[in-house]
Amino acid sequence: MNGDAAPLVILKVIDRLEVGPVKLERKRLIAPYKVVQNQQVYETELIYSYEENVFDPAEPESRNLANMIAAQVAMNYGLFCETIVFRGEFDAVDQKFIEEMTENTAGEIYVIKFLEGNPFLIGEAKNLKVEKREKYSQARLEFPDSTAGNFQPWDTQKERYAVLSSGGKDSLLSFALMNELGYETHPIFGNESGRHWFTALNAFRHFKENVPNTARVWMNSDRVFAWMLRHLPFVRQDFASVRADIYPIRLWTVAVFLFGVLPLLRKRGIGNLLIGDEYDSTWTGEFQGIPHYEGLYDQSRYFDDMMTTYFQQKKWAMHQFSILRPLSEMLILKILVSRYPDLQQHQVSCHAAHKQEDRIHPCGKCEKCRRIVGMLTGFGADPTRCGYKPEHVAPCLEALVKKSIHQEAEGVAQLLSMLVEQGKIELSESQRESLQSHPEIVHVRFHPENAPINYLPEAIRKPLVDIFLKYATGALQWREGQWHDVKL
Repeated sequence: MNGDAAPLVILKVIDRLEVGPVKLERKRLIAPYKVVQNQQVYETELIYSYEENVFDPAEPESRNLANMIAAQVAMNYGLFCETIVFRGEFDAVDQKFIEEMTENTAGEIYVIKFLEGNPFLIGEAKNLKVEKREKYSQARLEFPDSTAGNFQPWDTQKERYAVLSSGGKDSLLSFALMNELGYETHPIFGNESGRHWFTALNAFRHFKENVPNTARVWMNSDRVFAWMLRHLPFVRQDFASVRADIYPIRLWTVAVFLFGVLPLLRKRGIGNLLIGDEYDSTWTGEFQGIPHYEGLYDQSRYFDDMMTTYFQQKKWAMHQFSILRPLSEMLILKILVSRYPDLQQHQVSCHAAHKQEDRIHPCGKCEKCRRIVGMLTGFGADPTRCGYKPEHVAPCLEALVKKSIHQEAEGVAQLLSMLVEQGKIELSESQRESLQSHPEIVHVRFHPENAPINYLPEAIRKPLVDIFLKYATGALQWREGQWHDVKL
């Protein structure tokens, strides 16, 4: 059947994807991944490895958690499979979570990766017609070993915080703020087996030497994602050579790291999981009548709320949120470099970081690099402190004028306005005429969807906002379609 007749049918190319059953050790889980396609069977293994004992293989709670960790990668493929089988102990709460998030991810992938353009696609998939449906996942989900549950609740402490750490500005600032406020804070890094780990390496080494609660989880999820791409005939098979700022297909990514750190949170009795997400990662959109989350669901406030609800239903007594929601990306970086310069020097925000001597350095050319260099330059900081070379600065600023960056439109306009005012960049006459500053970007912003004023827990709200306001122009609240000054 061709794409004109039923666009999504051509994407259903895998007969069966099977996950598990997990083989569990005290420091490791190994989950078989099996693809049945064109009467052939292909197998690989998803592995998570820990530096301390976190599982008891004889304990139902350990096995259940390991099964949920193993399931996350597979939840990207509902659009492409006839059947997905999750083997192992999953209770009703787990099954509902997997079903809902597999469906949500299928819709996001359909819009963001197929309808809005994707350099990794070939053939008919490049030109799919819009098909509005109630559900976009094409897979029947099976849980042959489902269990009634009755798992023991987790014993956690509300005063303990874990930061899902990556070496980027958001997780660095999240740790620095909670540490300054005097809370027991655990930076926990997800160590993918590929080059993605380069971005975290500088920060991880610093934390490992200086912060007692630092931990790392090694995982080969990047290899499993690449292996799955080999089974999608509409994806260029030279995908590894394509220079792009996006992943070819997946959009359920944060949870792959997030679930991986949960065994450490359970063992350490941690009651709060901090995700480093800012104001502009919570959006809803529509593509020709199909609603979506701009491909950012797993970075949005909705994701935080959904995960917290899941934790509570599982009796895990944890709260997931971001303390940075009221801040723009620009304010986050300004606070980090101004208040915590010794941490900011370990920041790596780059799509193509590389090793040079004993440190990781940013490439100085990609979208993330021009964004970071532009912002640091905009508020008078030195980009070379975090690994950029002096010769990177001018080309990054020039590229800001010619190429887009992944930031809210108002943030881009405010950054360009600042750089023009400082004489750091030159715009054409037409660019200058259309450019408008957006001073709200350098304010602390409270918005009923993106960052509600009561989103931050009451115990930490005032001390955090007091710090934010030392670097922001002021605080604003969105009411009746416009920004209003608010006193806090």
